[in-house]
Amino acid sequence: MAAHIEHSSPANETRATGTHGGFARGMALALVAGLAFTLGACATRPDPGDAAAVAAYEEANDPVEPLNRYFFAVNDQLIDGLVLKPAAQGYDTVLPGFAKDSVRHFLDNLRTPVILVNDVLQGEWDRAGTTITRFGINTTVGVGGLLDPATGMGYERHGEDFGQTLAVWGTGEGPYLFLPLLGPAPPRDLAGFAVDQAFDPLTYIYWNRDSWVPTTRFVVNGLDLRARNLDTLDEIERTSVDYYAALRSLYRQSRNNEIANGEIDPNKLPDISDIDYEFDTEGEGAIETESAPAAGQNTGI
Repeated sequence: MAAHIEHSSPANETRATGTHGGFARGMALALVAGLAFTLGACATRPDPGDAAAVAAYEEANDPVEPLNRYFFAVNDQLIDGLVLKPAAQGYDTVLPGFAKDSVRHFLDNLRTPVILVNDVLQGEWDRAGTTITRFGINTTVGVGGLLDPATGMGYERHGEDFGQTLAVWGTGEGPYLFLPLLGPAPPRDLAGFAVDQAFDPLTYIYWNRDSWVPTTRFVVNGLDLRARNLDTLDEIERTSVDYYAALRSLYRQSRNNEIANGEIDPNKLPDISDIDYEFDTEGEGAIETESAPAAGQNTGI
C-alpha cells in the first residue's frame, strides 16, 4: 500500500514556534528521551542463531519498543483518540477548503526562515533561491502568505529542517523513539527540532514574553495536519496488521524521501544483475500473464 502522509514529527512544521518555553520544552523532551533509553523496557533481542529474526530486529532499530508502544497507545487512544482527532474532524467539517488552504499557506510561509537556513547549510543553492522567491511572492502578491501564487508561477514549495541537514551531513537516525504529543522522535530529528528553534525569528520576537501567538500557531499547525491525514491514518489503521509498526515504517520512508529531496538513490535499488530472464514460454511450467487492469478497475488488492 502506498500512502502519502503529512506527518507530524519533531523535525517539521507541526512544532511550536520556538519561544523560551519552546527551549524548555525541548530540554524536557531530551530528558524524557534519556530516561526512556536508560530506564525504559528494552526489546528482547532474538536468538543469534535465527538470522531472519536478527535481521528484522536490526532493521526495526527499535531497542525500546515496549516503551515506545506504551507511549504510542497513550498517544493513539487518549491524546489523539479523545482530543486531537475529534477536534480535527470538527475543523475539517466547519472550515471550507479555501480557508483550510489559506491556513496551511500562512503557516508554511511563517516557516520560510527555517527552510532557508537549512537549504543553505545543505548547499542547496537553487532550492534556497526558490525559498526566497516564494517568500517574496507569497508575502506580497499572496496577501501575507494566505495565498500561494508562487506555486502557480513554477516555484514549488519544499520543506527542510535541521534533522534533514544532519542526515545530509552523514549523521545517522539513531534508535527509534516515540514520544507522546511529538510522535516519532529519533535522536537526530529531536536534536534537529531543538536547533530549528534557533533559526526561527519568532523565537526572539516572543522571547521571555507571555503571548497567545506561539501556542495558537502550535495548536493550529497540529490540528490542520491531523485534519489532512484523517482518511490516510484511518485507512492505515484499518488495513495494517500492526498499526504501530506500519506508522514506524511509513515515518522512515517519508523522512528518507524528504532527506533525498524526492530523488531516487540508484545505489539503494535492488541488485537485479543476477536475475535469470530465461522463461519457459511453452508447455508445463509456463508463466501465464494477462493484461493490466484498466484504470479504476477493482483488482481486489
